[in-house]
Amino acid sequence: MPIFKKKLKVLCLLDFFLIAGVLLLSFSSCKFSTIERIEETREVMGSYATITVFSDEETGNEAINAAFDRIKEIEDIASTFDENSEASFLNKNGYLDNPSPDFLSLINSSIEYYNITGGCFDITVQPLLDLWSVGELWKESPEVQAQRIEETFPVIGSDKIIISDDRIEFSVDGMAITFGGIAQGYAVDEAMKIIKGFRIKQALVNISGDLYAMGVKPDGEKWTVELENPNTPTSTDTNMEPLPIFVFADKAVTTSGNYYRYYDPEGEVGHIMDPRTGYSANTSISSTVIANTCIEADALATSVFVLGPQDGMDLVESLEGVEALIIDSDRNIYSSSGLSEYIK
Repeated sequence: MPIFKKKLKVLCLLDFFLIAGVLLLSFSSCKFSTIERIEETREVMGSYATITVFSDEETGNEAINAAFDRIKEIEDIASTFDENSEASFLNKNGYLDNPSPDFLSLINSSIEYYNITGGCFDITVQPLLDLWSVGELWKESPEVQAQRIEETFPVIGSDKIIISDDRIEFSVDGMAITFGGIAQGYAVDEAMKIIKGFRIKQALVNISGDLYAMGVKPDGEKWTVELENPNTPTSTDTNMEPLPIFVFADKAVTTSGNYYRYYDPEGEVGHIMDPRTGYSANTSISSTVIANTCIEADALATSVFVLGPQDGMDLVESLEGVEALIIDSDRNIYSSSGLSEYIK
């Protein structure tokens, strides 16, 4: 009997070492992934986009490529500079049959913000933009400007867009749309959905200043955004108080301003038009909005800029989960009641 017990012990020890060896071999053959910061910048939507993810290299690169592909899909249907896009087809023909889900979503969202903002966000301002840019209305006398604007008003208004089950059409000939105040925000949100599909928890998508930050960085720190001090061509005031640095997670931030793009050499006619007046919005020089989605931040930043400091801030305070910082034409700074939560 003792002999059999010794043999049994030996066999048990051999089995133990055999199993341990197999496990050791298995573990040694596994590739342990490391979390890295992976970032890439590409030219998209007439500007530049930067996508940052924290992931293993293989997954991160796959996610970034897929996210850029999604942005390109949206650009291809929304760009008015591409004659083959759905937006260009609608502008040229006054109707669009069987719109893609993305195009229909952009139209519906645009009309929603048109209603929320009392018409201050309006994708049908393209004829006004053409009037000031291509038509160089800024060269004309105030009397001629007023007359030409009055003649253009009948084709302005998102309430003139008709949507049916399989068709989008204009109710008035001569209408045209631009997604310049909403498409980038929509693309940021859609790109982030793609990244989430790769089970990445920490990422930042930034298209020309329209950005969304998901999660916090691996060190536990929130993302930071430093606002640029808007120096207009006619500004001589260098004593404006420093702008805050925002810190946030799982939020979108967008800034609209008329301090870069002008239609006239003097820098008096900016590219953001007030649909109510037909003239360039000029009561603000910058508006920054923080919201839960980038499409919301994008549309509201434009709307708040058009509305001006007082009415714009009233709109922000009426909306849940939205904060804003507005700089008026005299370079005074206005902050919404909950903005301090996001200031470093």
